[in-house]
Amino acid sequence: MILKLKRLDKFILFFILAFVISFSLIQLFETRFDESLWKDNPRKRYKMVDDLIESQLLMNKTKSEVRAILGIPQFSSTEPQDILIYGIGEPPSFVDSKREHLLLIFEDQRVIKVTLAFDD
Repeated sequence: MILKLKRLDKFILFFILAFVISFSLIQLFETRFDESLWKDNPRKRYKMVDDLIESQLLMNKTKSEVRAILGIPQFSSTEPQDILIYGIGEPPSFVDSKREHLLLIFEDQRVIKVTLAFDD
């Protein structure tokens, strides 16, 4: 016996499947920020970087506080702008994409902006 689904049932089933698939993909590619995982596995940082930025955990922190949380940066500069840069690894991709980095901008010794930067 073949079940015949009504149009509304098909519509609801489609959205339930879309939700399950999107939730699964989010779990696969994103993780909540974990300080020890960040420090121990630099190649998987891309999974945590969105949560780190959105949580604003680093806002108004000093460089020493940031280093305590994230570890030693990949690059540090005070000229022309006071910044720290952290590598975040490369997410799986079907196309070659520009490498991303976590960029922290300081003003008056405190983080004022946390964002992603791309290689040229």
